[in-house]
Amino acid sequence: MNSHCHSAMRFVICVIALLPLLNSPVHAQTDDGPLVVGSKSFTEAIILGEVATLLLRERGFEVRHERALGDASTYQALVRGNIDLYVEYTGTIRQSIFHGKNLKADEEIPAALEEDGISMTDSLGFENSFALGMKADEAEALKIKTISDLRRHPALKFGFTESFLNRGDGWPGLQRHYQLPQSNPRGMAHDLAYVALENEDLDVVDLYTTDAEIVKFDLVSLEDDQNYFPQYEAVILYRNDLEERYPGSLEVLQKLTGTIDSQMMQQLNALVKIEKESDRQAAASFLKSTFDIEVEVSQRTLWGQLWLRTKEHLFLVGVAMLLGTLVAIPLGILADWMPRLGKVILATVSILQTVPALALLALMVPLLGINSPPAIAALFCYSMLPIVRNTHAGLAGISPAYQESAEVLGLSPWQQLLKIELPLASPLIMAGIKTSTVLSIGFATLGAFIGAGGYGEPILTGIRLQDTYQILQGAIPAALMAIGAELLFDAAEGYIVPKGLRL
Repeated sequence: MNSHCHSAMRFVICVIALLPLLNSPVHAQTDDGPLVVGSKSFTEAIILGEVATLLLRERGFEVRHERALGDASTYQALVRGNIDLYVEYTGTIRQSIFHGKNLKADEEIPAALEEDGISMTDSLGFENSFALGMKADEAEALKIKTISDLRRHPALKFGFTESFLNRGDGWPGLQRHYQLPQSNPRGMAHDLAYVALENEDLDVVDLYTTDAEIVKFDLVSLEDDQNYFPQYEAVILYRNDLEERYPGSLEVLQKLTGTIDSQMMQQLNALVKIEKESDRQAAASFLKSTFDIEVEVSQRTLWGQLWLRTKEHLFLVGVAMLLGTLVAIPLGILADWMPRLGKVILATVSILQTVPALALLALMVPLLGINSPPAIAALFCYSMLPIVRNTHAGLAGISPAYQESAEVLGLSPWQQLLKIELPLASPLIMAGIKTSTVLSIGFATLGAFIGAGGYGEPILTGIRLQDTYQILQGAIPAALMAIGAELLFDAAEGYIVPKGLRL
């Protein structure tokens, strides 16, 4: 037993040595790299990100657009230097990003941003505020014109985005301010809430006042008669060192200030949400009408897009599974050799499996930034349980007679492990790796929330645009990849698992 423990400690050292691979920092952009424009995960933000990207490219800058980042992770990415600029709204800055600072007016925002090394431009020219909305005919029938009128109708079904349900300027404060009796609003994606409203599954939803759907679905925006919502002027947030690293870029961005009014923004949103143009085409239309700049918009073919997303998805899953397997198998061996420690190991990986995927991604972003590193780290955590548990179960189920025979033959603990125990446990170990891989292929689609790409990108785009065809462009390949992975592991068992042990 002592020799086993001694060998087990070597595995602990190996595991610890591997962990830094998961925590390699995401470096900020340098002068040698492209200028990186970020955008949040709703249509308007992506269009404005494309406007900035195309205008900067037209002025000779090399630019990359990190699209559709999570609401909270976008500002964190800016502070970390993963992106150089993005469009934000003053009300969100005051009430959500700096909710603990209790900023009373927009004039206090620059000083708060300065503490993080961030500055902002003047307003782009429009305000996109929150509002509560209903179908016009229902609002008229119930004689509801203001938010205060909702107090008379406690049975109305409310549905809000998760962001609105939890942010400082969202539902909790609104309910207290207006003393609304509705207490259990549903949480759902913003674009799906409009569908639920149309299907009469909801009565009241949160709106952005420049949403194209307001006209499309014949909605009415309820008057904020007690002036709860602050101003939400659209501005560009950028890093203080932007001009130093990319001379002339700030002058280009300043050209956008005051050029977009609310009507123009709603029209741009409609081009994408209703006319089904791409975000880039809408941005190019704005540059043509406002600056008389012709931008050639090229679109990848379906197969080109599919190949790109497949490579991104394979990278996320492949790296996570490689690291997960290298760490999880030794941990499973430790769990068998050292039962007390094994209970801790099994409990830890079981707890990791219970953490909601989006929550785990959100926790990784402050540590690792955006793009693939946090997605790989999250997938690594999710890959652990099946492999650790199956490795432990496979080794624990070996008959003591085999171990006694090995000791009689004079085999060392390492020789016993490599020549007898692991081969006997290999069917269960392979099953654990196969299960983890299939699960990781599904979980990896969530990486699109933090700019990691993969098949989640068309799925999120499809949800945002209410486009089933786009959703299927991600869902079907992900399902086929999972099936392919399972068949591949079944074939691999013929080479890895001893013939007499194959299931």
